[in-house]
Amino acid sequence: MSHTPHELAADFPDHAEKIQALKLSDAHFAKLSEAYHEVNRQVHRAETDVEPTGDAEIEALRRERVRLKDELFALLSK
Repeated sequence: MSHTPHELAADFPDHAEKIQALKLSDAHFAKLSEAYHEVNRQVHRAETDVEPTGDAEIEALRRERVRLKDELFALLSK
């Protein structure tokens, strides 16, 4: 398993400029993006044992990260 953070710009390099533009112009996108990054940081800290976390909680965080990422990608694809 990789413990590399899943940053949006790295995961969607073709949309890097649009990500930055939407963060500034679309409050909903900015809110979702911030929520994604917070959950992503929690997952990364749990996976690297910076903050030991139970398996069920890590899985719930990962599912939330995927849900947010899917929603963000849908907005990027419009």
